[in-house]
Amino acid sequence: MTALAEKIYDEALDLPSDERLGLIDKLLESIYPTVRSIQDAWIAEAEKRLTEYKAGNATAIPGEEVFSKIHTRLSK
Repeated sequence: MTALAEKIYDEALDLPSDERLGLIDKLLESIYPTVRSIQDAWIAEAEKRLTEYKAGNATAIPGEEVFSKIHTRLSK
């Protein structure tokens, strides 16, 4: 890493975690721009799922269970 990048990194570490996450998002977006329509569709889907969950029309599955099933499927 260049001296400038090291300086920026060191200064970024002094930021609160939410601001560092925002910075990470912006840096990733500068490398891998998102397609707005796809991002909007994911947001709409997440909001729909949250509404269904809060209304009792959907059940949550623990993350450990989900990742275990994924690991099992990918191990075959």
